[in-house]
Amino acid sequence: MSEFKNVNVKKEANVYFDGKVTSRTIIFPEGSKKTLGVMLPGEYEFNTAEKEIMEIISGELDVLLPGKAEWESIGSGQEFAVSANSKFTMRVKKISDYCCSFVK
Repeated sequence: MSEFKNVNVKKEANVYFDGKVTSRTIIFPEGSKKTLGVMLPGEYEFNTAEKEIMEIISGELDVLLPGKAEWESIGSGQEFAVSANSKFTMRVKKISDYCCSFVK
């Protein structure tokens, strides 16, 4: 889906790692939420509270998922899932545009 309709957007940005990762939260009528953001090249570790599905709209990165020993390469049009209450690390190689869906 290339656009979202009938949503609310939080005006305040989510800013991480000194501004190298930013996003905006969008909330759907039924209460689900996603973030749309951009990551600059670098290495970042994130913690999850809920299950997340990360869709890489454009860009290139490697991800080390919980319990895995090998990094996985992810590019434009690909996605990966991360379980709730875990950590994952990303090595962003090229500026990456993403959509993160939170799954309850």
